[in-house]
Amino acid sequence: MNPLEDPLLSGVAHGFGVRGFEGPAGLLQPRQVHGSVVVSAADCRGRREPPDADVIVCAESRQPVAVITADCVPILMTTSDGAAVAAIHAGWRGLAAGVVQAGVEALLRLADCSPGSIRAAIGPHIGPCCYEVDAPVLEPLQRLFGERFGLFRRAVPTRPGRDRIDLGGLVREALLDLGVPEDAVGQAAAACTRCDSERFHSYRRDGKRAGRLVHFIAARNPAVGSERKTDIQA
Repeated sequence: MNPLEDPLLSGVAHGFGVRGFEGPAGLLQPRQVHGSVVVSAADCRGRREPPDADVIVCAESRQPVAVITADCVPILMTTSDGAAVAAIHAGWRGLAAGVVQAGVEALLRLADCSPGSIRAAIGPHIGPCCYEVDAPVLEPLQRLFGERFGLFRRAVPTRPGRDRIDLGGLVREALLDLGVPEDAVGQAAAACTRCDSERFHSYRRDGKRAGRLVHFIAARNPAVGSERKTDIQA
């Protein structure tokens, strides 16, 4: 099964994970800890154990970088020229800790550009149809988004004291807050991982037996034009 793509990232090699997709050769990724630490591709290269982080940035042409998920929100970002990229793992803890802000700001520093030059795509994650949470999740997100948080409560909860929230919608809101243009945030691959057992792993559905989805992106040399994921995998 081929990884999913978003048209907004068509100029760079990328893919959102599905079952059976292990990512391209030479992939670099951090050990994710549900925080907001950022590392570079160089920080991950040649180490026995990868560094703890939930964002990885790279400006090395054709070097794939990745994050993994099993319900959390993957975000793949590139500058408009494709010369710098980032991959972000955003669960509720990371979102509350500022992982989206950390990732956007790191990419801006790396590329020396403005938020208007960023294109971001949100990948498959647990949807508001399935993501039922209680106060320890609701309260930090309420503090972060204030009154707007109510806009992202989508469905009637099945148990008292709980609510269903749109985690991907909150990630999109965080990107917009940071100045990423609305038409530069893609959601073409943002299917619900828990609903679609044929294509996706889901921790909420499968528990500790759940596998992980690999989501990658690679910068390109602006002088050579667009690259396809098959160019990187080869």
